[in-house]
Order: sequence, then structure tokens, then C-alpha cells
Amino acid sequence: MRFLVTGAGGQLGAVIAERFSALGDVISMTRNDLDISREPDVLRAVGQVRPDVIINCSAYNQVDRAEEQAVQAFEVNAFGVLALARAARDAGAVLVHYSTDFVFDGVSDRPYVESDPAAPQSNYARSKLLGEWFAADAPLHYVLRVESLFGGPLAKSSIDRILDAIQRGEPARVFVDRTVTPSYVTDVAEATTQLLAIRPPAGVYHCVNSGVTTWLEVALEAARLLGRDPNLIPTEVASVSLPAKRPKYCALSNEKLHREGIGMPNWQDALARYIAGHS
Repeated sequence: MRFLVTGAGGQLGAVIAERFSALGDVISMTRNDLDISREPDVLRAVGQVRPDVIINCSAYNQVDRAEEQAVQAFEVNAFGVLALARAARDAGAVLVHYSTDFVFDGVSDRPYVESDPAAPQSNYARSKLLGEWFAADAPLHYVLRVESLFGGPLAKSSIDRILDAIQRGEPARVFVDRTVTPSYVTDVAEATTQLLAIRPPAGVYHCVNSGVTTWLEVALEAARLLGRDPNLIPTEVASVSLPAKRPKYCALSNEKLHREGIGMPNWQDALARYIAGHS
């Protein structure tokens, strides 16, 4: 089987490319290799590679910058996905595309399920939601919503920032009222392989680790695993002013994925494995 991985130089893309190399022929393309916002280039690349599966890890993920650079965000997160979906349709390939919890407004009091109405609150979130809709142009498509990604070779996530501060004995500002379901890239990659093996009905799936938590609880668990006494600064979302609005409650339910036989480890287990692999 032949896999085309776009955005292979990113946090998720690098792990996806490595994981799928054990399952077949992987053609990895970074943004320098293929800018998915250029539809002719996408059609040409897919025509040359002739993949069975296209896994799109390309994304414009500068959430705040997208408030000023909306065109760039939509070019990659929406119209780039449309180009890939059309190419997948023409090639008879499966399209896997990753989206975000930011498509929701964050006013829920329980984990969002896939059928909950989206209500994006920023340009970044709107571009990602439009990308979800465009992905459906591929007859067989899977949109996997991930959240608070951590792991992989780049080590630039919020969890990495917290871990670095704890290990250095420096203060770490953490939200006490932002509710999340973190996603370990290793587990996301493994779930993606299982999804493609099972081939459940096309559509949207929440691909996050199990369990609901806050950033304060994540930081406390990280400190416990590291055996350190952390210097945490509890912070409320309302006290921080950012250009783009973030959903305050953004936990996602992975029950739909679980019903298809794909279980996701809890976030504590994922965090422990990540720390053990980098200590």
C-alpha cells in the first residue's frame, strides 16, 4: 500500500510518516515539497505518486496570527484540503485529514461529540471547519479532530513548555479553568493506522486521549511523574488577552472511535509514556 503524507515536517506529520513506514511505501512531503494551497501542484503530485491513502498533516496553525492573516489560513486549512479531496477522489484514494477542537465555542459542560453543532470563534477555527466540509469531497474520507497535541520530535507543545519549566525550576503559568482532552501524537498515529485497517463509515471522529482534565491538573501530574516540586501560577482564561478567542471548555469525547473498536489510552498514561521516553 502506498501512503502520501503531506505536512511531513510538522509535529504530527513526522510521527505519522514514521509509523506508516512499517505498513507500506510512504512518500513524505513537507511544505517545501508540496504547498497544498496550490491546487495544480497537488493534482500533479497525487497523479505522480498514485497513493492509496493521502494523510494530510499540513496546517496553518498560528491561531493568533490568523486574525490578521485570514487569507493564508483559509488557503491552507480550507482550500488546500479541497484540493487534496478532489485529488483523492480522482485517484480513488482515501483521505485522512486532521482538524481541531477549536471548531466548537467552548460553552459546553460535557465533552463534545461529533454531532454537536460547530460554532468557531476565530479565523483559524473557521478555516479548519471549512476544511472539514471540503474533506467530504473525497468519497472515502476521515476527519480526525485532535486537541492539545504533544509528543513527536519538535517538542514545542504547551505540555513541553510546562515540562521544561518544571525541570528547570522556573514558574509555569497554567490555566485552571480551561478543560481539555490532550492528544499524544503517538496514540493519534496508532489510531489512524487502526482506522484505515477497519475502514468504518466515512466522516468525523474525535481522536484524543481518554479523560477530561485542566492544564493545572496536567501540570501537577507532570510534576509528580518528574518527581519535582513545581512552581505553578494558576491562571484564569478571562485574565489573559489574546487576539484569537479560544474555547474555554474544549474536551472531546472519543466514544465514537471507541465504538469502532479503537480505544485511546487515558491522558495520564500517555503523559507517563512521553516523559519516560524523554527522561
